[in-house]
Amino acid sequence: MIRTIALAFPLLLLTHEQQTGDASIIEGRFDTFTTDEMGNVYALRGDELELFDRQGNSWLRNSVKTFGRIHFIDAFYSLKPMVFSPEQGQLAVLDNTLSVQGGIINLPRSGFPQVVLACMSVQNSFWFFDEREMALVRVDAQLRPLANSGRLDQLLDHTPKPTSMQEHDSWLYLNDPQEGILVFDLFGTYARTIPIKGLSDFEVRNNMIVHFKDRLLQVYDMRSFETTSFPLPVETEGEVLGARVERGNVYLHKPDRIVIRPLPRQP
Repeated sequence: MIRTIALAFPLLLLTHEQQTGDASIIEGRFDTFTTDEMGNVYALRGDELELFDRQGNSWLRNSVKTFGRIHFIDAFYSLKPMVFSPEQGQLAVLDNTLSVQGGIINLPRSGFPQVVLACMSVQNSFWFFDEREMALVRVDAQLRPLANSGRLDQLLDHTPKPTSMQEHDSWLYLNDPQEGILVFDLFGTYARTIPIKGLSDFEVRNNMIVHFKDRLLQVYDMRSFETTSFPLPVETEGEVLGARVERGNVYLHKPDRIVIRPLPRQP
């Protein structure tokens, strides 16, 4: 069931720090961005990563010159983002100054030659999607295996083509645009598929999946199985590359800026 509303939003996505006021604008053409649960913005432009607070104020800036083109940023741990370059097979965890912590990890040299997706997990561990093995692998900080899903093509009776993944509340969510969002536990055991297809990106918060589709910000409730959607505000007309929700704000990635706007309260 899909419900479309103009001035309401599920209260479970809001916190006691609901903000009021006009939208904040982060000017610039960014390749990608993400947010953490504190509402900070991590925006990538080339090899330069910049950190903004939830009012859009620039906080820190740094670059990883020898890292290769960054495709994914994971802010699972606030102020300790992970960056990943699948082309180079390189991964790094940054500290609260956006400097590389502990050195750059070369995955092919560490026995993972075809990792195409990576994200953070609890206890400073990582999840990898190994395209050669067609498996999800969870490893610790020293890349020692903790869990393995086994071949997903045999488990699911189709060959998945995932584009992104993230862990939340000890569940891994793997986005396959053709099939939906596949859910696994920390042991790599397949649990279910959430029937949301055609996504390029998504965010999991408070038992809800937030995503941008059909020019609407949409929220899928994993308990009621309902989708709530609402039109974007006026200042975001035109192309929107992605959207996230944190601490009562919606973050919208436009071609030339990131818009941070308070979500309207329910009447």
